[in-house]
Amino acid sequence: MWSVIIAAFGLMLIIEGVLPFVHPDGWRKVFLMAIQMNNNEIRFLGLTSMILGLVILFFSQ
Repeated sequence: MWSVIIAAFGLMLIIEGVLPFVHPDGWRKVFLMAIQMNNNEIRFLGLTSMILGLVILFFSQ
């Protein structure tokens, strides 16, 4: 079980590192846009991301 969690964490870090590596200016623009968002918009994006992740996990089984 722990090996799967560690592998998933490693994969997440690889995927999250692609954009700053490939297109650092675009990554910076995304963060500048995030700073301008209010808390409710950021929470909505977080909730949407979690739900999408759950759907992907559900259908990958």
